[in-house]
Amino acid sequence: MVILRKMEKCHLAEIVALEKICFSNPWTYEGYRFELEDNKLAQYLVALKDERVVAYGGMWLILGEAHVTNLAVHPDYRRRGLGEVLMRCLMARAYGAGARCITLEVRQSNRAAQKLYEKLGFKGVGYRRGYYSDNQEDALVMWNEDMGSYRGGSICPN
Repeated sequence: MVILRKMEKCHLAEIVALEKICFSNPWTYEGYRFELEDNKLAQYLVALKDERVVAYGGMWLILGEAHVTNLAVHPDYRRRGLGEVLMRCLMARAYGAGARCITLEVRQSNRAAQKLYEKLGFKGVGYRRGYYSDNQEDALVMWNEDMGSYRGGSICPN
């Protein structure tokens, strides 16, 4: 069984290891430490299987909007709905905190992630040219402006 929890400092070593598996330009331990301890706009969740981090996601809440910063699922746990559950929880938390829209950037080549976001009501609205510094790939900017249906659920941590 997978359990969702608020991300804590004790999770950071596993988060950084998963970042290196999932992303070509991973965030650092110090970057995540800052998000957890110093960034008052940030909220992050982890998915734990047998007390091990198998997925995580986070966002910033800014003036009635949410901006998804990260979403990653360990390759061994993909295609099981964890990314969708994490996104739904982030959206519910954002709505509960007063956000009425949510945005994110996704690699133009990452069709699997785009399909997930489209399933959750996101729409592509433009591109950020050369957004990814590792290979200058463009990012598709996606928005969901219908947050009213995301009011939380029993699976989402407080």
